[in-house]
Amino acid sequence: MPSQGSEPGASLDHPSAGRGEGVVSKLSPRSVPETVARLMAAAETRGMKVFAVIDHRAEAESVGLELRDTRVVIFGSPRAGTPVMAAAPLAALDLPLRVLVWEDGDRTTVSYTAPGHLAARYGLGDSLAARLAGIDALTDAAVGA
Repeated sequence: MPSQGSEPGASLDHPSAGRGEGVVSKLSPRSVPETVARLMAAAETRGMKVFAVIDHRAEAESVGLELRDTRVVIFGSPRAGTPVMAAAPLAALDLPLRVLVWEDGDRTTVSYTAPGHLAARYGLGDSLAARLAGIDALTDAAVGA
């Protein structure tokens, strides 16, 4: 289980996160838009493709509802993900990878499914599991100094 922390990039257990088994959450010292921009830049720098950014707040507002700033960044690498999906077709339900960046009171939280959890879910061996592990460093870069 992730440890609690309040410094940027710290993993935390979060009561408002619900029962997110296998979810890693980290604090960002930046706003949601700034954190999303850093995440996208970090993905692109690493040769990954950003497929979409879903702005849940904007969609909620478009139908007259309110929601905290909540965005999902969907990204990945066909070179990394294709062998995973070839070995475990159901992994396509979780690929490309995604990161939730959300307003959490007066702070920004970055959350994603732990790579080890995904590997266990789909019975991936070490070499395929390693293809998912880059999300940890990527999110560290997005929330770091």
